[in-house]
Amino acid sequence: MSGLLLVDDRPNSFTRYALRHRPEELVLLRFEEARDDLPAGYLRDTAQLPAFWVRSDVPLTEEARRYRDWIAQQPERPVHFCNPSEPRQHIAQRFAGLVGLPHLTTEQVRWVRDKAAMKDKFRALGLRTAAYQRVSAAEDVTGFAAEHGWPVVLKPVDSFACLDTYLLRGPADLRQVDLAARRFMVEEHLGGTEWEACALIHRGEVLDVWPSAMPCRPLDIVEGAMNANISVGSGPGPRCDVAGLVRRVVTGMDIDHGYLHMEFFETGDAVHMGEAGVRLAGCEITANHGHAYGFDVFGATLDVYTGRRPRLDYGVRRCVGDLLLPLPDSGRVLAVTSPEELLRLPGVIEAVVRMAPGDLVTARRASHNASGFVHVEGATAAEVEKRMANVLEHFRIDIAAAPVPSTASP
Repeated sequence: MSGLLLVDDRPNSFTRYALRHRPEELVLLRFEEARDDLPAGYLRDTAQLPAFWVRSDVPLTEEARRYRDWIAQQPERPVHFCNPSEPRQHIAQRFAGLVGLPHLTTEQVRWVRDKAAMKDKFRALGLRTAAYQRVSAAEDVTGFAAEHGWPVVLKPVDSFACLDTYLLRGPADLRQVDLAARRFMVEEHLGGTEWEACALIHRGEVLDVWPSAMPCRPLDIVEGAMNANISVGSGPGPRCDVAGLVRRVVTGMDIDHGYLHMEFFETGDAVHMGEAGVRLAGCEITANHGHAYGFDVFGATLDVYTGRRPRLDYGVRRCVGDLLLPLPDSGRVLAVTSPEELLRLPGVIEAVVRMAPGDLVTARRASHNASGFVHVEGATAAEVEKRMANVLEHFRIDIAAAPVPSTASP
């Protein structure tokens, strides 16, 4: 059997692929608390698929019992589980365990969600990390900076997409942060080059590793820098043994199967681990790898989550990146560059614009804030980045200030 219980808390390229290509295998797991992130049109388009909604005001153990009764009446009874959502890791993996499906343990979820526990684990595996400390008061942050120097990075231990994450250049910057609102940590700001790497894992084996370049760091992106990731299928990439680094993390965390995404820094001859997640990469990074290596990356990912060993038959080798198109303000869209115009620009192989004139949109301080995206190809990461800069010169979105309902989203 190959039925898959798939967490569906927002539309994304991976879930849309699964809905198109493997609908007969799918049962959707949705969370009532995330209902506003699932547009009405998307719910209509997926209405033919069985979907179980986890209620937010009921104990999870009771919801698991209700699911078991419900799934017994469905034609497809999943024996596999996939959670592509970073913020749902705790509840989704626990739910999968309660209903008898493969899942990450509580300890594994902590390693890939609690950023301080993650760095503890990296160090236990003999890997370097930036200096770090959990903090709860301003004096904790200033004391850390007195030892390690400004600037420092302040982040919630369970954040994602740079939400509530800040580069603090001095004590005055602490005024923008409510340290009582979340569980925070502070870490040393590293120089050098930040890289990403993605990998597929089947029965504990790392099948392959795909590195990505980052033209700008995430903390610069939320302040308006180019928002892009470039899969390095050709040309120069990281100097270190990326595959060896990934294997050490996968073995050390005892990851049996799935998609791993991680970030690391090369500073001189040293490598420092940043973060790791056992779920698909954010934005369109996963799709970049498919374009860069010429293979069906989403199909291969579905394979490892349904117990199959995928054939990684690569075609072309090139660099391909996703450039997220700006969404600078909230309000009503007056005009926006069309996908057809973007596809005429050098190197652009795919273009998606999510909004149209008349739409109400909400801009957020997050690394996935965007009005759409393009995929751009080139022989090297440098060529892709240059072509991306050209796209940004041509892209235009005009937004007029307007009252925006709390449920409005791109």
